[in-house]
Amino acid sequence: MRDKYYPAAEFAYTGMAHTASQTFDDALFDGDENAIVDFKYAANPKLTWWFDHHQSAFLSPGDAEHWRGDKSGRKLYDPGFRSCTRYISTVASERFDYQAGDLQNLVEWADIIDGALYSSAKEAVDLGEPAMQLTLVIEGSRGSDLVQTVIRAMQSMSLADIMRLPEIQELYRVLYERHIDSIDVIRHASTNDRGVIFFDLVPAGLESYNKFIPYYLHPDSSYTVSVSTSPFRTKVSVGSNPWAKDPLKHNLASICERYGGGGHAKVGAISFPIGAIEEARNAAAEIREELKS
Repeated sequence: MRDKYYPAAEFAYTGMAHTASQTFDDALFDGDENAIVDFKYAANPKLTWWFDHHQSAFLSPGDAEHWRGDKSGRKLYDPGFRSCTRYISTVASERFDYQAGDLQNLVEWADIIDGALYSSAKEAVDLGEPAMQLTLVIEGSRGSDLVQTVIRAMQSMSLADIMRLPEIQELYRVLYERHIDSIDVIRHASTNDRGVIFFDLVPAGLESYNKFIPYYLHPDSSYTVSVSTSPFRTKVSVGSNPWAKDPLKHNLASICERYGGGGHAKVGAISFPIGAIEEARNAAAEIREELKS
């Protein structure tokens, strides 16, 4: 946008999160240009750009119909891409004749991380590469000023150089210790029944975790179902093992959509209201039984 259209523009970033009864506040669209990337579509006349690759891209059939009627050519959707980053890069090149060679390493790693293209669960859990370490920092400090710093640094610095920044290293050390602790929490809380891992993180107060830990601990599994809470929602996470020995037969986005959630065929989630723990646990139990079948 800066190189091709608005060299003097000011860019502001707002982090989004999936919640129960998702809506878009009109105040979010406060720019001359407003873009949503890697998130649900908003049928708002102030939205000028949209990129997404999730199967569950629309909050309602009306939103999907609104998108189909768009004539701008700047609201773009393709669930065939593993990462929204790769999708944006491809569209920028093919439709707008723009290549950012200095960002190719970032694009490659976004594809690996979002597409779970690691060689093994151990590699994904060990966090040996700067990109993987930076992912831990981003996920552990989402919505903070530090995330804004990372986003802006990514435009001109390598991922390795960003990881060397003192404020990044300081937070990473804390988050890495928490990451190691979470492996033990999940080891003790998880069960593996007919290839379906389940664990409930509510008693431990663990809000998030590296999604590959369950497959590291239970390599003979096919699916994971977990329950967790955060300050803004109760969540059921549903995932599939990228290294599963047997064919994966369930579309997880379609399953989650029945409960008001969504995602991709191989990974999905459902957001429940704050405190709706039993409702989330009941949904998780139903999904577990379906996946076992």
